[in-house]
Amino acid sequence: MEENKIVANENFDWNSFENESNLYDRSKEQISEDYDKTLSNIAVGEVVEGTVTAVDKREVVVNIGYKSEGVIPATEFRYNQALAVGDKVEVYVESVEDKGGRLLLSHKKARQLKSWDRVNEAMNNDEIIQGYVKCRTKGGMIVDVFGIEAFLPGSQIDVKPIRDYDVYVDKTMEFKVVKINQEFRNVVVSHKALIEAELEAQKQVIMSQLEKGQILEGTVKNITSYGVFIDLGGVDGLIHITDLSWGRVSRPEEVVALDQKLNVVILDFDEAKKRIALGLKQLTPHPWEALDASLKVGDTVKGKVVVMADYGAFVEIAPGVEGLIHVSEMSWSQHLRSAQEFMKVGDEVEAKILTLDRDERKMSLGIKQLTPDPWGDIESRYPVGSKCTAKVRNFTNFGIFVEIEEGIDGLIHISDLSWTKKVKHPGEFTQIGAPIEVVVLEIDKENRRLSLGHKQLEENPWAGIESKYAADTVHEGTVTEITDKGCVVALGDNIEGFCPARHMTKEDGTTPKVGDKLDFKVLEFARSTKRITLSHARLHEESKRAEEKAERAERRAAAEATKSSVKKINAAVEKTTLGDIAGLAELKAAMEAPKKAAKKSTKKAEAAAEAPAEEAAAEKSEE
Repeated sequence: MEENKIVANENFDWNSFENESNLYDRSKEQISEDYDKTLSNIAVGEVVEGTVTAVDKREVVVNIGYKSEGVIPATEFRYNQALAVGDKVEVYVESVEDKGGRLLLSHKKARQLKSWDRVNEAMNNDEIIQGYVKCRTKGGMIVDVFGIEAFLPGSQIDVKPIRDYDVYVDKTMEFKVVKINQEFRNVVVSHKALIEAELEAQKQVIMSQLEKGQILEGTVKNITSYGVFIDLGGVDGLIHITDLSWGRVSRPEEVVALDQKLNVVILDFDEAKKRIALGLKQLTPHPWEALDASLKVGDTVKGKVVVMADYGAFVEIAPGVEGLIHVSEMSWSQHLRSAQEFMKVGDEVEAKILTLDRDERKMSLGIKQLTPDPWGDIESRYPVGSKCTAKVRNFTNFGIFVEIEEGIDGLIHISDLSWTKKVKHPGEFTQIGAPIEVVVLEIDKENRRLSLGHKQLEENPWAGIESKYAADTVHEGTVTEITDKGCVVALGDNIEGFCPARHMTKEDGTTPKVGDKLDFKVLEFARSTKRITLSHARLHEESKRAEEKAERAERRAAAEATKSSVKKINAAVEKTTLGDIAGLAELKAAMEAPKKAAKKSTKKAEAAAEAPAEEAAAEKSEE
């Protein structure tokens, strides 16, 4: 085993040690007091300046002139990534000696004690300060400024929109204090403000050099639903979505991408408002100029539906070249419907060119023209007098519109629905969507109209009706409707008559009700208007008049008989003799016979009238 060797200090001055041995003849307290005078006088809670003597990932060692050096966590210096040995820093003395005998210092607390004054001073002096971006927060970032957590809004990070906030975390940047809330001690800082002044100067230079039609290179800065913002090197311009391409563009992302570099042309600019309108499609020729010169009206083209509207569809037959198919050109049917019932966006369609205006760059198309016009041979397919089945499409007060087939419509006038029934509204006769048999009455090919009839399917029954319901004939009928002017009476066989109000009264003075069955007398039969005028009151009025007439005739006959008898008696009296008394008695009996007969008939009538009353009285007494 090798022995340890003790080596003496060759430079130690033993003579001086022996001669100055009186240096240590003082007490320990005196020596300690003299030593303390060589150190800084510090107190707990004091902020002092120190020098960084060592830096590592965990700790920063700071010398403040005390008998021991202080240790501060490195996290308190995250805002200053360039911290190095020898830098001067402010520290707060938390304790001159902890349990381990170490000096406890805090850089964070030192900064906080003076931070509020320094932040206010920075804002008042428009000073540029440094801050450490600690983390993200809603709407922006949290920045450490002098130990205070300040808010950096997302809109104040840069002049261009920020897509990734995380790239700024753990970075030290320069800021300006833009807002301070003294009451809540909130601080707002901005990095954008530092570069706006420089950008404003650049904008002035760029705007002064702009010209319409000038082509510049730019970078896609932001994409919105209405267009694309281009950075032209310090000033922004907008390409509206309609100026991105000659064709239809639903989303700008279909044409450009963020950070893409491209050439644009200046369409217009407002120097006062710093607005620049840019174009991209203008750098390429208009598609109409490259359209096939041989294309003409009547040609058939193919295309893709790019836009739908209620009134029609826009079809792109070439990039940037569109034609409109109006809804009326989608079907031969005259019922205008929504274009969405025929096609949708993305459909590949074939159509004929109806109009073509190269100067105005407009084109109209049609798809119904690809099929034969159903009215072309209407006379041969549906001649006058032919019968067919149609579909009820619509009602009007004057008739029914029906569709025989796609594109061929006709009208059944309300007067051509029934020979006998009076139809007030078509809804009483049929319903929409129902089939109905019709006869073609008239063809108007020029105006594409058909006059149709339904009643013509049957023979006109009015010839036989006229003889059956001649004037003065009596028929039983049912009251179906009552109005102020009278009532409608159903006579059977779908025949209706009308009884005026003054002819409605019953024999007992009451008025008929709906559903009553009564006898009616035909007052008038008007064949031209198909109208039968009836009367119920006329029946009992005529009966009463007939009875009165019979009574008057009977009384006249009795009077004439009496008068004749008197004449005979007078003539006989002149010739009377005693021998003629028997003859006189016969004359007297003959003269009184009519009177007795009249009196006898009167008594019989009174007895007949009194009989029901006596029977009623007898029944009442039995009860």
